[in-house]
Amino acid sequence: MKRKVKIMLDSTADIPQEWIERFDITTIPLHLTWPDGTQEDDDSREFRVISDFWRRLENSDRLPKSSQPSPGEIRSFYEKAFDNGYEEILVLCISTHMSGTYNTAKLVAEEFDKPIYVVDTKKASAINPLMAKRAHELISEGKNVEETGKILEKEISEGKYHAVFYVSKFDFLVKGGRVSKFQGFVGNLLSINVGLYIEHKSGSMIPFKKVRGEKKAQTMLLNKILEEVPKGSTVDVILVHADNENGINALKKPLEDTYNIREMATSVMGKVISTHVGPGTAGFGLYWVK
Repeated sequence: MKRKVKIMLDSTADIPQEWIERFDITTIPLHLTWPDGTQEDDDSREFRVISDFWRRLENSDRLPKSSQPSPGEIRSFYEKAFDNGYEEILVLCISTHMSGTYNTAKLVAEEFDKPIYVVDTKKASAINPLMAKRAHELISEGKNVEETGKILEKEISEGKYHAVFYVSKFDFLVKGGRVSKFQGFVGNLLSINVGLYIEHKSGSMIPFKKVRGEKKAQTMLLNKILEEVPKGSTVDVILVHADNENGINALKKPLEDTYNIREMATSVMGKVISTHVGPGTAGFGLYWVK
């Protein structure tokens, strides 16, 4: 008889709203603190809420700072799951290169005498919900959380999970302190887009190319993923954006022409990811099925 398993993501996983119920997923929110001390949780994927957040980001001279959930907060999520009848918990966390969430989640898990397996996904954003989908498949086959977690870790090391994006608003990167004001001015003037790839060994987000114009940026992402996953492969895809729906719409057909897509979904970037990459970003997470 299959055990009842709860899958948990942290809120840097840009999950399609409908997947939360479909795969019985709980999301643990990270937090944001604005320069004036105002705090808010990264706890919604409703377009209205996220769209309002994008406007506030663009209108603010200084950006909020993100912080991981506390041990007490994570403990309460574990306790609630067990109180609700779940027998095991699988936790999929943002790359340790980007946050300490994994270390905290793992430390808290050691307080419990029930099975909790915590995975450093070495990823973030749209790829982590695809990892949760894969976990749901494995659990449905009867695997326990440790078996499932170890399979995911093996697939991560084999390069089965990919996340690529392009960033377009250099004035936003200036506010975040990621480029100088001069670089930002030149970037905006020339309509430069920067390609970002989350490297699967280190779990770090790496700029890999700069191009002028959004069409070239979309081609840049497709060329990058083709370096990693051969044309014609079977894949699952989540397209994701921060206030750039046109950007992901333009990626749909080229991806469909390149791969055998088992499932394609779309999502918006949540508050934490949007803060780090900025409105105007578009890209996708891709799971290489076979």
